[in-house]
Formats: sequence, structure tokens, C-alpha cells
Amino acid sequence: MTADRSPWPSIAELREVTQPPAIRGRRTAEHWTGDLYMRRISPYLTRLLIRAGLTANAVTALMIVTGAASGFALLVPGLGGAVLAVLLTQLQMLWDASDGEVARWRGTSSPLGVFLDKVGHYLTESLIPLALGIRAAGGLGDVSTGYGWTTLGAVLAVVIVLNKALNDMVHVARAHAGLAKVADDEATTAPRARGLARLRRFARFVPFHRLYHSIELSLLVLAAAVVDAVVGDLTGTRVLLVVLIPASLLAVAGHFVAIVTSSRLRAAPAS
Repeated sequence: MTADRSPWPSIAELREVTQPPAIRGRRTAEHWTGDLYMRRISPYLTRLLIRAGLTANAVTALMIVTGAASGFALLVPGLGGAVLAVLLTQLQMLWDASDGEVARWRGTSSPLGVFLDKVGHYLTESLIPLALGIRAAGGLGDVSTGYGWTTLGAVLAVVIVLNKALNDMVHVARAHAGLAKVADDEATTAPRARGLARLRRFARFVPFHRLYHSIELSLLVLAAAVVDAVVGDLTGTRVLLVVLIPASLLAVAGHFVAIVTSSRLRAAPAS
């Protein structure tokens, strides 16, 4: 069927094939930017990529490079670096939407594509906090004297990567146990204990656990850079870094508890 698909698809055809309810309807399928605007514009880029003959993995490679560049952009001091990082993380998410659409249109989804996608997100979301630590230290020239700030940036990077890895650990644990992939629905992911389930529902109204995605991180760094520009020093950047550390530790602890008290590591929810 995919062999018969046109290399010059219409936007309507692309939306029908590459954005089905099974993709858009998953609980964790979309970042809020996807629902708000990214999936509205991604088919236009996807059509250009298909016409240009790019493979899905080639598009993912662009996503990896763009995401990494967003971290390095933060090494540019002041508002300029923060604005550039925001733009690059937005572009990264656009590539991220389009690589899957190219794969679904051509029927070329593969484990390699999933692996490359993971590499892109892990790399980006570790480089941004590392760069935040360098910004808080005053820049690359002051790293040796501001090692306390760079250390905090490194700690934040490790905690963010650990938090991201917890979901992948679930799939690895199930695979090692010979179980099928866990269903991504509310019944499976909700904690079995009523008290924890209530806390989890409450956390949705204060979704600080979402602050560690590249989009949110870059926006927070930009807000801090605006504060820095107003006050004339690094107060905004340093306060942001200090606040993110305990919040990230709380997020990863809550994530861990939510996993081990849910049905995700049991055989029943396999699908």
C-alpha cells in the first residue's frame, strides 16, 4: 500500500495517513505544542521533506543536530543566546513531528528510528541544563571560578536524564520479563493506592514535572535572561537554577513512586 502512495501528497492525504487518532489520541503522544500548533504546520514541512526524498531517519538526524544546537546556543551570553535556544527547540519539535509523519507515509518506521529519536531528546534535555549552569557561572570564561553553578547544572542534567529514563526502564523491565509492551492509558499508569492517585490528579494542576522538557526549559531560561537584563546581573538565571534542582528531585521521586505503584510493571496491562 505504501508503495502506491504519491511522492506529491496533498496536505489532506498527509493528515489522514500520518496523524491518525491512534497517534494523536495516546495519553503521552503529544507535547502541548503539538496539540496547539505543531501538528497543524508539520504536514507542510513533511510534504517538502517527502518531495525532497529525505528519509525519516535523515529528518531525525536534523532533529538531533537542532536540539544539540539549542543547548550550545545558551553559551551565547544575554538575551540573544536565550532567544536562539527557544527558536531552536521549537524547530526541533517541528522536525520531531515530521520525522514520524515521513515514516508513516512511507511505511518505514523502525527500531533505529525510535532509537535516534530517543538520542535526540536525551541529548537536548541534558545539554540545556548543562548550559544553564555555565550561564549561571557567568559564561565559559568564568567556569573555573563558578564551578558551584556548573556543578548544579550538571546535577540538574543528571536528574532530568534519570527522570526521562524511568519510562524507558519500564519497557526494558517488561521486555526482560518476557511481557508485551505496556498500554499507555490512564488505567495502567494510575497508582493503585487511592491517596497516591489523588496526589497524581492534583499534580496535573501544578505540572512542574513538565518543566524539564526542552521547550519549557528554553522558555524558562529566556524568562530568566529577561530578568538578568532588567536587573543587570545573573540573578534571574541563578534563581532559576536553584529552584529547578529541588523541583526536579521531587519530580523524579514522584515519577518513580507513580511507576512502582501502578500496573505498568505487572503482567495484566500487556496489550
